[in-house]
Amino acid sequence: MTVAFACGSSDVDEPGANGGGAGRAGSAGSAGRAGAASVAGAANAGRGGAGGSAGFTTAGEAGTDVAAGAPSAGAGGELESAAGAAGSDAGAGGVESSEPQVLELKGAITNVHDPMIVKDGDTYYLFSTGQGVQLRTSSDLKSWQAAGQVFDSKPAWITTTGSSDPNHLWAPEVRYFGGTFHLYYSASKFGSNQSCIGHATKAALASTEDWVDLGAAFCSNTSGPAQDFNAIDASPFQDQEGKLWLPFGSFWSGLKMLRLDEDGKTSGPDLFSLATRPNTAVEAPHLFFHDGFYFLFESVDSCCQGSQSSYKIMVGRSTDVTGPYLDQSGALLSAGGGTLVLKGGSRWRGPGHNAILQDGARYLNIYHSYDADHAGVPTLRISELTWSDDNWPISAGP
Repeated sequence: MTVAFACGSSDVDEPGANGGGAGRAGSAGSAGRAGAASVAGAANAGRGGAGGSAGFTTAGEAGTDVAAGAPSAGAGGELESAAGAAGSDAGAGGVESSEPQVLELKGAITNVHDPMIVKDGDTYYLFSTGQGVQLRTSSDLKSWQAAGQVFDSKPAWITTTGSSDPNHLWAPEVRYFGGTFHLYYSASKFGSNQSCIGHATKAALASTEDWVDLGAAFCSNTSGPAQDFNAIDASPFQDQEGKLWLPFGSFWSGLKMLRLDEDGKTSGPDLFSLATRPNTAVEAPHLFFHDGFYFLFESVDSCCQGSQSSYKIMVGRSTDVTGPYLDQSGALLSAGGGTLVLKGGSRWRGPGHNAILQDGARYLNIYHSYDADHAGVPTLRISELTWSDDNWPISAGP
């Protein structure tokens, strides 16, 4: 079996790397998905502030056939990364060997939020936010076809989704370990941190067998004392020693991480704090190992507002999977630091909720962005990613 993953280490117990994901459907006037504080230019910091979504209807459902190529004129001038503009050596201490490019995509690539990609055999599987978790497939990463959804309706145990759209599940992440595929997904509603992370398994993605739902992996604020974090945006990860982890979080007190056991269940009481922001607008953690460092990618500021979204991708790194994570200037992500990887341009706005796919010898940055030329519709984007001489990621895009 050939398996490649978005999000992860290249030395894991199964061939391939890890699983990753990207933002979700928020609301007009909200700065992100699920927060409780305010962000400049927005009424609510959470993805779930009051109001209707801007440029985004049913998140993640199979989109219309549209071609999305390289950024439009002017977008490139907006791009910054850990090493400065792609192809330059501004402040990075090195020049990459070639300039990364954005892949030209076609097919069912619109209404994609929180994308992550897994390769099983000769097929790439794209999971994203939507009714029952949306699924698409491709043989070449460029042409995408709708392939239904993981669940016909939400698993019966879920009580934390909104009553108006109870089957809408967020931010799916898939990881292969222990001889099976593990799916983690979020069950919540906008503006709430009463949330759960669900867990399901499947032996082979090409199989016609249903996913086996195992219930909640972890919940926040469903019982017991109040908690100041939000159990969404889970991103399973296997470190260089083979240990399993579950980073998660959105707004409130920031990004957290739990241990997982060999079966993918949460293990032990330890809760590690990874990152936060002064305005609390941080979510979608994604871990990736490269050349001696664990890289923590995060999405900050305002998603889910169509062309008005200010979402962007930041990063820090550490030699220890539990941190502390530092940006390129040495600032702690736990104190609000972060090096910019990608921000919006003239056409492609608010890139975020990313995952890194290691596909053979190449690295790809998987994320969604809002297409200002098409009413701000959230669209799948895949950009090549390289590494500077001092080992910081440089992404094409937005």
